[in-house]
Amino acid sequence: MLIRILLLVEETRLRGQLAEALSHLGVLVFDEPDKLKLWSRLGEESFDLVVATQSMLPADVERSIAEIRELPYRPEVIVLANLSEPRERAALQKGGAFAVVDRTLPLEQLGETLRTVLRRFQELGVSRLRESRQQRSKLDDFSSESPAMRRLLELARRVVDTDTSLLILGETGVGKEWLARAIHSEGPRTASPFIAVNCAAVPETLLESELFGHERGAFTGAVRARRGCFELAHRGTLFLDEIGDVPVHLQAKLLRALQDREIQRLGAEAAIRVDARVIAATNRDLEESIAAGTFRSDLFYRLSVVTLTLPPLRERREDIVPLVENYLQDFRQQMGRLHIQGIEESTLEAMCSYEWPGNVRELINVIERAMLLCDSEVITRDHLPDAIVGRAPAYLRSGERGHLSIPFEDLMDATLEAGRSRLVEGFERDYLTRLLQRTSGNIAKTADIAGVNPRTLYNKMKAYGLSKEDFR
Repeated sequence: MLIRILLLVEETRLRGQLAEALSHLGVLVFDEPDKLKLWSRLGEESFDLVVATQSMLPADVERSIAEIRELPYRPEVIVLANLSEPRERAALQKGGAFAVVDRTLPLEQLGETLRTVLRRFQELGVSRLRESRQQRSKLDDFSSESPAMRRLLELARRVVDTDTSLLILGETGVGKEWLARAIHSEGPRTASPFIAVNCAAVPETLLESELFGHERGAFTGAVRARRGCFELAHRGTLFLDEIGDVPVHLQAKLLRALQDREIQRLGAEAAIRVDARVIAATNRDLEESIAAGTFRSDLFYRLSVVTLTLPPLRERREDIVPLVENYLQDFRQQMGRLHIQGIEESTLEAMCSYEWPGNVRELINVIERAMLLCDSEVITRDHLPDAIVGRAPAYLRSGERGHLSIPFEDLMDATLEAGRSRLVEGFERDYLTRLLQRTSGNIAKTADIAGVNPRTLYNKMKAYGLSKEDFR
């Protein structure tokens, strides 16, 4: 993340010299000479660190430090104070100051001390980031039996240590984000953030702000400045999922950010230097999008220096059994279903024969569902969805030529109205499930194809227990 520092020093000359000393460390330094504007400045913008002389803080310094620390971004505070009295340092540190520095030091020594403290602040952030990652994706997490998958993993290992932009292609649910996280975790940027944004899930009107950030007042509702994903991913990795859904007018700005390593917040005059490795992913055919005029060819070539194509699960069936066994063990522990010892051979055969349109994500959901339903020691075919074991849903059957026919024998005990309701509800759920799979859970696109407004779609999804997150 690109660290933002607010410098509160009353002396103009000292303020400029400290800003110069700190800026060499690759951070953004802002200064505020008016102590009366402190709280409005902190309320309008986001900062990671506040460096202030004691006199620039309100009279109750300890309380002021505590209130600064309670702001949404929880900035740390470094206080420059006259430390002739030892109890003064102790009181400031007790109040929550990250560090207390003697401002009577010669300028060169003061600058070096501040740089040392700042490095400690950066190292602490890295340490916290590492601690927050209890489980990180690794390329060796999955030892594939598939030749295609092995070739993909070998290519991924060759680009781990580079800063080259990557483009990951593959159907919904194949694990594009998993691969991006694994590449980040094993590369030199692993100590810095991995920031993921689904470009299809963010409304078009907000996507520019999501990526590049905005200044206060840049648009209606922008009551405070906000960092975008490029700034948050500074020195780390930015994963742009569903890159094919980025509007054309934003693609030029995205291309400039990749080429110049500079971004410009909405409403800002100055550009900001950023250092983020970009990994993009999509389930679309971008070359078709280029031909249709909805995707820039220059952006495509910039992103696809190296292209990694994840094969769908149906093309690497030899991996299905290892995947099932791995997730079975994971869910046993996570869900406390320790009585479940395994899965029947015929059940595995059914899973290996299934086409898996939702790929690995669908496989994970099926295993989780089976674990919830299973009360015995072994998962059987009865614990799998009808589609996997070859049972057509009771409300729908496939005719010889793919036409739909009504299974009257299943409805003879129901009234006409009840039978009609079962057919309609079953069809709607199946239709929306498949449509959401096709659009990767994009509500606007699904509603448009289905010919209903998004609110109607949301209501139907809620009624049928469908969530857009399950299709991303």
